[in-house]
Amino acid sequence: MTSTPSASGAAGSPGVAVIGYAFMGKAHSHAWRNVAALHPGAPGARLQVLVGRDADAVASAAGQYGWSESATDWHAVLERDDIDIVDVCVPGHLHAEVAIAALEAGKHVIAEKPLANSLAEAEKMVATARAARERGVHSMVGFNYRRVPALALARQHIAAGRIGEVRQVRVSYLQDWLADAAAPMTWRLRRELAGSGALGDLASHAVDQVRYLTGHEVTAVNAMTQTFVPQRAGESGMEDVTVDDAAWSTMRTDRGAVVSLEVSRMASARKNALEIEVYGSTGAVRFDLESLNHLDVALDGASTFCRRLVTDPGDPYIDGWWPPGHVLGWDATFTNQASDFLTALAAGQEPTPSFEDGLAVQRVLAAIEASAAQAGSCVEVERGLA
Repeated sequence: MTSTPSASGAAGSPGVAVIGYAFMGKAHSHAWRNVAALHPGAPGARLQVLVGRDADAVASAAGQYGWSESATDWHAVLERDDIDIVDVCVPGHLHAEVAIAALEAGKHVIAEKPLANSLAEAEKMVATARAARERGVHSMVGFNYRRVPALALARQHIAAGRIGEVRQVRVSYLQDWLADAAAPMTWRLRRELAGSGALGDLASHAVDQVRYLTGHEVTAVNAMTQTFVPQRAGESGMEDVTVDDAAWSTMRTDRGAVVSLEVSRMASARKNALEIEVYGSTGAVRFDLESLNHLDVALDGASTFCRRLVTDPGDPYIDGWWPPGHVLGWDATFTNQASDFLTALAAGQEPTPSFEDGLAVQRVLAAIEASAAQAGSCVEVERGLA
């Protein structure tokens, strides 16, 4: 274990351990470090320990991100009395093991999405979370786009009936980081580590937004998936890609709406384009993550869209940030998420989205995979524990 000189949060604040220090570990570290400054009404947190397998690399990251310590043994970290929150930012195949152990050790847990690599793992996580809840130990899955102010405002408009009855949803999440066939092999392209490809990585966010914005549950899907580049160069030569590069699905909801879904990590020239359109009987809302401070709205029978800059006082999540027109970035969603989590814990309430929400999304992803394996035939979404 290595100590570094600085840490954020008052001495009485809950101590946080982040397991994983790469892309998501960095984003979550930024949030824990800044939450007290940017959300002064929320409790603070102590950046106690950053955990990773490589001692030198995690020590360097801990110093860069502002952690008090680094460590390589997450099991030992769970035994410490100075750790109150465990933030799971490791690859998907470890989510269930780490989250379940942390909850059983009495630690509050945030687990990055997707909740797990399989339905069986996700169900075990939900069962453990429910038992922990009875002891006052809480958990949340990290669908951070629920904390985009424009999307939170879209949800408010839909819930208030300002677009009428939801009839159609179009949602796509397109990236291009694998468009080049020469891009090397990574853990995200191995089923045993990632669980799935664009489905778990991108469609999990898309499906969660359908549920979050509309309040509908997906009940049936027709789908197909595609792996455009079946082999990529790894450290020991060419390796098989065992996950999907892209997926498409038509879905029905329990309230009669139809959803069109497309996700891809092979969409040339698209960097991080989560696009959502919700059409109702008297209006519509439209959003693009690459312009995340804007929401296009046609409300209360309006016949055309108008663009709204969602940075005004009173807009969701804006309090504590900047003056109107001073836009927020992608990183703000994680800070908002940390604030909501800490506020819920301080109130003794279960944060949202819950592990049950993560399982509900996982069931839809499983149905998409099953439909794709059956040449696009209709597959009903499994119901049950969630």
